[in-house]
Amino acid sequence: MADVIAHSLFTDFDIDLFKAGKHYKLYEKMGSHIMTLDGVEGTYFAVWAPSAKMVSVIGDFNFWVEGTHKLNVRWDESGIWEGFVPGAGKGSTYKYKIQSHNNDIKTEKADPYARRCEHPPKTASVVWDEPYKWNDSKWMKKRKKHNALNAPFSVYEVHLGSWKRKLDENRFLSYQELADELVAYLKDMNFTHVELMPVMEYPYDPSWGYQLTGYFAPTSRFGYPEDFKLLVDKLHQNDIGIILDWVPSHFPEDAHGLGFFDGSNLYEHPDKRKGYHPDWKSLIFNYGRNEVKSFLISNAVFWLDQFHADGLRVDAVASMLFLDYSRNEGEWEPNMYGGRENLEAMAFLREMNEAVYSMFPDVQTIAEESTSFPMVSKPTFLGGLGFGMKWMMGWMHDTLQYFAKEPIYRKHHQNDLTFSMTYAFTENFMLPLSHDEVVYGKRSILGRMPGDEWQRFANLRLLYSYMFTHPGTNLLFQGAEFGQSEEWNFQQSLAWHLLDHAPHKGVQELLKALNLLYTTEPALHQKQFSAEGFEWIDYNDAENSVLVYIRKGEKRKDDLVIACNMTPMARESYRIGLPKKGKLKEVFNSDLKAYFGTGDFKNEVLTSDKIAWQFREHSTEITIPPLGMIAFKYE
Repeated sequence: MADVIAHSLFTDFDIDLFKAGKHYKLYEKMGSHIMTLDGVEGTYFAVWAPSAKMVSVIGDFNFWVEGTHKLNVRWDESGIWEGFVPGAGKGSTYKYKIQSHNNDIKTEKADPYARRCEHPPKTASVVWDEPYKWNDSKWMKKRKKHNALNAPFSVYEVHLGSWKRKLDENRFLSYQELADELVAYLKDMNFTHVELMPVMEYPYDPSWGYQLTGYFAPTSRFGYPEDFKLLVDKLHQNDIGIILDWVPSHFPEDAHGLGFFDGSNLYEHPDKRKGYHPDWKSLIFNYGRNEVKSFLISNAVFWLDQFHADGLRVDAVASMLFLDYSRNEGEWEPNMYGGRENLEAMAFLREMNEAVYSMFPDVQTIAEESTSFPMVSKPTFLGGLGFGMKWMMGWMHDTLQYFAKEPIYRKHHQNDLTFSMTYAFTENFMLPLSHDEVVYGKRSILGRMPGDEWQRFANLRLLYSYMFTHPGTNLLFQGAEFGQSEEWNFQQSLAWHLLDHAPHKGVQELLKALNLLYTTEPALHQKQFSAEGFEWIDYNDAENSVLVYIRKGEKRKDDLVIACNMTPMARESYRIGLPKKGKLKEVFNSDLKAYFGTGDFKNEVLTSDKIAWQFREHSTEITIPPLGMIAFKYE
């Protein structure tokens, strides 16, 4: 029998922090760590399994024989099992064989803190270290400016397995290939950030990455952990930020995963009413257990620390906040005050955000939260949850509903567009047209647009133009930027061949121009979360389905006047009120021929008239293209 050498990376202070839910760098202690001990090369293992009667490491270094390398349980009742295994090294595959005190059942579990996992469908953990020399110091020094709330955030959401494939080889692009092709594309398209759907290891492709088993390991589908670091590095070298989709809301019941880890409900809440998610058939973390909080917050910190991520988009926050989420009467239990809020989850989210922003003040956390839960993006010291931004799901729903209507009916639904401004500044909102809007029979964004071919593409261009000039930051899912015709299919590459056709190429050119407008015009981002950055000129002209508004920067000379025409009839000699006298020039027109527009409706330099209009002293006459948006700036 081979010996496990007693060794520990934990201090008493580490244990106290772990038990208190305050250890935010557990990945430095837990898991597998290659080292040399007294001249002997091997690996130190540590795993939390307080209900275990015996834990041994099984792997290719001991022919997967149980009991060959039994770990030692710590004396301090922390529930941590640990030890140094000579001969185990980089590339060794392993699992933990756990026998529970609660029964004689033995389970084989992957390491919750593994830095690398086997390529699915294999499920073992891999001993790994990923030495990498970063070359993004310039970005890291200045990213506070790039990630600030008054900076442009134009986000391209990507599913790495389906963005582009090597069709002749029927395979994914690797992290290394993506570091070339995806980075070049983002830069050409003028996006400021990319958001990756979950890259943490997951066993089941149709989950799109939202059912995690390897929380600390980039998926091996696309390469090694250091290859993923290369992708991040290349993004930063090209001044592009990276946001990672993070899933602390639930986890799958796969046998090698976190569920019933040591024969007890270790990571999941023991009460099924709080510990099982009926929609996703998955388990819910026990947010009130301190050791689980240490695990989750350490995981959030890990991706920011070890992989230089610039932010975390937190998935399914609403499912965490409400005890009755997707449950019928009698299937949930009220909190201690009789309410439906999950107080433990709220406390966890606040603590997570406080930890992240205290350690990384130059990143952002973004909540996918679909309800009217208050103060999601307000500081915790004011009673908020502490997120930097929140997805504006109400805007998304109302806007897509409006644009799906035939233009002749839109005059009856003007409120669908104007309503968002009644609550636009209650949170720091990001406007999302995400992957969720192009699946399960919802059709592609282009597929929702009414009319003949020209009108469908004009509607799409108008939608994006309206989106990019509405207060808030922006997120667009892959394929939407060139008018993907079909719904998203995670098993296929995007339909890049569509760019051979003028209408699709035109949409792509429009998006490129909108990104440039948003990033270079201060009025569109400097006050994007403040009511001071927006002013209506006219929202009442429902008969003509026209909206006119001002976006404001810190300096008045940067203000933009924007007009949208939601019908296929051009509005010529259309008078609008102006904020001041002067000359205006057209700085954007969604109807240009380069965008597959008509190119027939342009505005030369306009001079204000001393004619009172729309409660303003000055006004001018403009031409708004059919299904078009135009933006003006004072000279």
